[in-house]
Amino acid sequence: MAARVLSRPLVTAKWLSEAVKAGRVGPSLRVLDASWYPPQERNARREFEERHVPGASFFDIEECRDKSSPYDFMLPSESRFADYVGRLGVGNDTHVVVYDGDELGAFYAPRAWWMFRAFGHRDVSVLNGGFKNWLKEGHPVTAEITRPDPAVYKAKLNRTLLKTFEEVIQNVGSLQFQLVDSRPEGRFRGTELDQGLESGHIPGAVNIPFHSFLTETGHEKSIEEIQQIFREKQVDLSKPLTATCRKGVTACHIALAAFLCGKQDVAVYDGSWSEWFHRAPPRYKVSEVKRGKA
Repeated sequence: MAARVLSRPLVTAKWLSEAVKAGRVGPSLRVLDASWYPPQERNARREFEERHVPGASFFDIEECRDKSSPYDFMLPSESRFADYVGRLGVGNDTHVVVYDGDELGAFYAPRAWWMFRAFGHRDVSVLNGGFKNWLKEGHPVTAEITRPDPAVYKAKLNRTLLKTFEEVIQNVGSLQFQLVDSRPEGRFRGTELDQGLESGHIPGAVNIPFHSFLTETGHEKSIEEIQQIFREKQVDLSKPLTATCRKGVTACHIALAAFLCGKQDVAVYDGSWSEWFHRAPPRYKVSEVKRGKA
């Protein structure tokens, strides 16, 4: 029974609250706040220091990334990821629960969930409904900072869960895998700017905005509803699938949604549109708006 619990991609606020009250947060269960916001809007670390799930640590996505890359939030090396999460007290056998404080219920938590999976960690879950619903349901919070004992972590990148620019551009012609873009429709179509970039999409991509998988309360929709969303977009979950977005974050919502349906091998194009816009030839940028040469 315990093994099945540990392999769940989602845990409820009730489940986590009971774990907190039972004193189970520790070497075998670590809770990570993976919140990130545009600096001009909110300060994720300050909010964490003011209140968070008891026993939680702050997973700083600005630190746990490839800082040598010109693109935001690219995966760090195996050694950097291992060192970072080890300092948060996470070992290879730790059940990790991630959440964030976004008003949608989830934004960056699925990215952290996918990062752990990409580095070979099986026992990782997203808090369904996020911190928003944790507060709404009246579960305890604290400002006390937990300083866990460091753990030894060994990371092994699972290449099947990651796609590079070269692999995606080759796929434009070969169509070896389906490509789903999780950005809002306007950015996918090219009719609105994508965080300062001209927008558009990769040839052959299908658009499913990531919030399509969330209910109005911020919880993940039912498996039946998620399956229907994929069917309506003619995405076949029995075939290879890669997710993309602006910078490899909301694409992870596609991976999580498919995982809930039993498909555990969705890859993420880590560079996503940020990289594609700067590296792909103009003919490989599909847009309803005419643009000059990039």
